Amino acid sequence: MAAVLARLCRGPGTAAGPRCLRLLRAGPARPAAALAVPTHGAPGSPLGLGWEAGSGSRRPLSFSAAGLVRAAPGPLQPYLRLMRLDKPIGTWLLYLPCTWSIGLAAEPGCFPDWYMLSLFGTGAVLMRGAGCTINDMWDRDYDKKVLRTASRPIAVGDVSTFQSFVFLGGQLSLALCVLLCLNYYSIALGAASLSLVITYPLMKRITYWPQLVLGLTFNWGTLLGWSAIKGSCDWSVCLPLYFSGVMWTLIYDTIYAHQDKRDDLVIGVKSTALRFNDNTKQWLSGFSVAMLVGLSVAGINCDQTFLYYTAVAAVGAHLARQIYTLDIHKPEDCWKKFTSNRTIGLLLFIGIVTGNLWKRKNPKEMNAINTDI
Repeated sequence: MAAVLARLCRGPGTAAGPRCLRLLRAGPARPAAALAVPTHGAPGSPLGLGWEAGSGSRRPLSFSAAGLVRAAPGPLQPYLRLMRLDKPIGTWLLYLPCTWSIGLAAEPGCFPDWYMLSLFGTGAVLMRGAGCTINDMWDRDYDKKVLRTASRPIAVGDVSTFQSFVFLGGQLSLALCVLLCLNYYSIALGAASLSLVITYPLMKRITYWPQLVLGLTFNWGTLLGWSAIKGSCDWSVCLPLYFSGVMWTLIYDTIYAHQDKRDDLVIGVKSTALRFNDNTKQWLSGFSVAMLVGLSVAGINCDQTFLYYTAVAAVGAHLARQIYTLDIHKPEDCWKKFTSNRTIGLLLFIGIVTGNLWKRKNPKEMNAINTDI
């Protein structure tokens, strides 16, 4: 191959321009990559594979999630991409509702249980990975037809259906180990969510509201986090919090779905983005109001302080700005607004923690301390 390129570049009447030289330097194994693979791609695109155009060397190691995945051993990379370790925003959006309920369940004047936060963080990575694996197994034929998803490992054949089944079994087994660290009530509650995890990918074939089912799935941690601390759910707190999380998911995942709406129309996939269309901002505004009401009710029912409500107000301001500036016709803006929702989740968690620290300690606990003294 190199000899053919050299002959083409040095043939009569041919100037050995930079394009030919790049091909020669790239070597026989990757001639196309030297010209065709850009060094950067839009979020969610198949680009940005870690090779500099025109050179056979890797880019300097990046400590971003995507950079760490690219630095992993070659045979491991498709599996890491299958569980979306290169795009951690989904893991954050699954994990943050868990932190809310763990924080709200903490004793007055105390920090959240750090062990539970780390345990749920591990579970979020594993269950998000399992959910993505299930999603890609269901959608392997659809993914090939959508530009943003065409490079997913199963769609391009980097991971076979059998290998994905084995990998899924491994992830679920590890997630079960995490679940078994909790009390019996929480084990049963956690196991009940598996049906949602498995069936969610099918919803886009059936209804224009798959984002609602995703919300029911992604926010199960608001129930599980509280029960893991308290031993059971206080529904006066957990239900409003769960409802708020579902509304939040409807907001950010509708924005996310606007990236693919043209492809979705062609292949027959449904979404709230297609259902709402040009009325998207009005729907998102309604979901935002419902989310803020639910958060307020949850705060009232667990005696939260003004710092919590300050955070709720900040969440409302962030949502208002996000929706007002959203351009649903620009995929890159949709991605930017979608990823900004991590900030919303963190703002609320900080408000929960500081609001709880502002509370006075339980009188019975204070009396016990005074008695010991």
